[in-house]
Amino acid sequence: MNRIALIGANGQLATDIIKVFNKDYFQITPLTHKDVEITDVNNTRKVLEEINPDIVINTAAYHKVDEVEDNPEKAFLVNSTAQKNLAEVCEKNNWTLVYISTDYVFGQDEKRKKPYKETDNTGPINVYGVSKLAGEKFTQYICSKYFIVRVCGLFGVAGSSGKGGNFVELMVRLGKEKGEVSVVDDQILTPTYTKNIAENLQELLKTDYYGLYHLTSEGQCSWWEFANEIFKLLKLKVKNNPVDSKFFKTRAKRPKFSVLEKYHLNKINLNLMRDWKENLRLYLIEKCYLK
Repeated sequence: MNRIALIGANGQLATDIIKVFNKDYFQITPLTHKDVEITDVNNTRKVLEEINPDIVINTAAYHKVDEVEDNPEKAFLVNSTAQKNLAEVCEKNNWTLVYISTDYVFGQDEKRKKPYKETDNTGPINVYGVSKLAGEKFTQYICSKYFIVRVCGLFGVAGSSGKGGNFVELMVRLGKEKGEVSVVDDQILTPTYTKNIAENLQELLKTDYYGLYHLTSEGQCSWWEFANEIFKLLKLKVKNNPVDSKFFKTRAKRPKFSVLEKYHLNKINLNLMRDWKENLRLYLIEKCYLK
């Protein structure tokens, strides 16, 4: 039995980890912000050493991307310094550390059309991306046993705890209420179902192939194409206006292209990720929008 301490347990990815992971193989102790304060190294050490896990999964993050631009100190405290503290505690106790990172560690190459491999140079274009990249670097240089997992365009049944939902739910609500939406068509990504990430992560954690991995759906699309597929599957008649990124006045810049290639997963023959359209359909079934 592998004991897991799961930090950020009420988030959409963590909720699916709890749901998906095999209870005969993994024993999960869920930790919310009430249970552990990861920005307090002494509290973190005390809580984790009482659990004495084999694996610590950190899904907690300050990820309100626009808000982060005005609160860089908080972003680095939560996404970087807290991860450094976790890494030191894990290394001291010989625990495996799992850090959930983001496609936003890329973005500087505005002409990019080719999916990023794990070995490609990073280049974030907002504070959130920089703070998560710093968290990655702390993990890599402190830990002997770690998995850094970059994800992209998350949607899960629990919704994002920090954002109050996800893109699919937003489109369903706006589509039904207004019958018309405007969605950016110049940002290319891979929408990814958190349940599928949990399924693949479970298998990865059964190995000792430590390192950096991209865990996203197969394929790619713009946010506009993503919205179109939602409306199509639900048979909603919605006017979907394609607009460019300048249409929405946001504090933080977003990558024009942040599609991730699962080079390392494929290398160990452990890519269990489905196409994004199939993942969307399965999500809509789980939410009882579809049968």
